[in-house]
Amino acid sequence: MPQRPKSLPDRPPALTVEDPRGDVLADVLGGARLSNVLYRRVDCRAPWGIRQPQREHAMFYLLARGAARLEVDGEAPLALSTGDVVFLPNGTPHTLRDSAETVADVVGGACEGDVRPRRLGGDGAASSFVAGFFDLGMGRHTALLGTLPRVVTLSAKDGAAGPWVSATVALIVAESASPGPAGTLVMHRLADVLFVQALRSLLSHGDCAKVPLSALSDPHVGRALGAMHARVADPWTVESLAAEVGLSRSGFAARFAALVGEPPLQYLTRWRMARAAELLRDTRDSMAEIATTVGYDSVPSFNKAYKRWQGVSPGAFRRGASAGGSADRDGALLGTAR
Repeated sequence: MPQRPKSLPDRPPALTVEDPRGDVLADVLGGARLSNVLYRRVDCRAPWGIRQPQREHAMFYLLARGAARLEVDGEAPLALSTGDVVFLPNGTPHTLRDSAETVADVVGGACEGDVRPRRLGGDGAASSFVAGFFDLGMGRHTALLGTLPRVVTLSAKDGAAGPWVSATVALIVAESASPGPAGTLVMHRLADVLFVQALRSLLSHGDCAKVPLSALSDPHVGRALGAMHARVADPWTVESLAAEVGLSRSGFAARFAALVGEPPLQYLTRWRMARAAELLRDTRDSMAEIATTVGYDSVPSFNKAYKRWQGVSPGAFRRGASAGGSADRDGALLGTAR
């Protein structure tokens, strides 16, 4: 017969929970509060074409069936086929149509939450795609996501991308064609996964060599970023970071600035403020606790730094987040239906 303990402690021991994000890219995306603003499936028959002006949000298209031509301002046209995905992280103006000869219509407004398929075009060859907006939120305030390529492509047919890409694409296509209960939530989560896979593809293929995200692939700068994110409260200096990764102070500082686009301690301060914003928004931690978490010895010094970088005091930011403040909704997705 099992023995009952004679006494119980007044308080159970605290559990040490490992950070579930675990690496720099996950940390940045977690702090960015990546969210979907709207998505829509569009069924088309040639001739069809849409023209998107500049948007405040990132955009994506997933071609579920048929073929399409994507023309992004300032870039060479892209021929898309079934299973191809394209992201426009900066909301760059673009045209999507069945052929170069088709006149594209500028899209109008749409009602958020209306996820019924739209139908465009005439009586020709059929194509279908899923389109949506992403809100990168605080990601625009971090150097690694602040400058992404104008166009990021991902293909389910690319063997190097791995089976997860084709599986995610297949799930999105199936859910968009026949939404089940909580279908919008499912679509949002799958689209989040697809965006992360697109960023992974950038890193693995080296296509981000001219943007700060490439720093994650550098053996020295990537390690320094990992150290800063893992131990954000440490009293880092350029010298201590250089020693952490085995480089001279001058060599490390120059390499970091060249890849990331700003000096190491400026990046660290920017990340501390982004992390503080996340804690202010998502926790009930006191100002003193948050200040300590992000490496400040006093609340006044934290308040001063936060207001200088974010434009508002920590208290004002928290009150705005509690009141439900959020990024503006774009709401203009393929509003002209046929």
